[in-house]
Amino acid sequence: MQLNGEASAMVPEINWLAVIVATVATIAVGSTWYTPKVFGTIWAKDARVRPHDNGWVPIIVGVVTGFVTSWVLAGSAAIAHHFYGGSFLGNSLVTSIILWAGLTAARVVTHDSFENRPRRLTLLTIGHELVTFLAIALIIGLFGISGDGAA
Repeated sequence: MQLNGEASAMVPEINWLAVIVATVATIAVGSTWYTPKVFGTIWAKDARVRPHDNGWVPIIVGVVTGFVTSWVLAGSAAIAHHFYGGSFLGNSLVTSIILWAGLTAARVVTHDSFENRPRRLTLLTIGHELVTFLAIALIIGLFGISGDGAA
């Protein structure tokens, strides 16, 4: 692939250790956010979910999607950093906010409005997603690209 006359790789550099740590962070954020003492009771009421209805399936799905989200954000941050230069941490944080707003928040708001979900539930969901995206971006940004440290 040619970029401004220079040969460049087709796949962005990804720090896989950062992706693994960020995946663990998604679990920590979700576990904290949805604990009954934080937002769990409100979420369960508005979503009409009883605790332990689905067993381990949502937890496994959460780990897999946390990994995929961390991986995609790491690649997107690397591409943004390559394009814009500057601080890798800053690029990671800005990229996470753009991806959260344009892909996650926009889709959740649309989806929830069609399902007539309570606004409080929508705000709770997109708030959780924003905190999760920022946690991932912070870890990705601090680890840097391919273990080289934050640029």
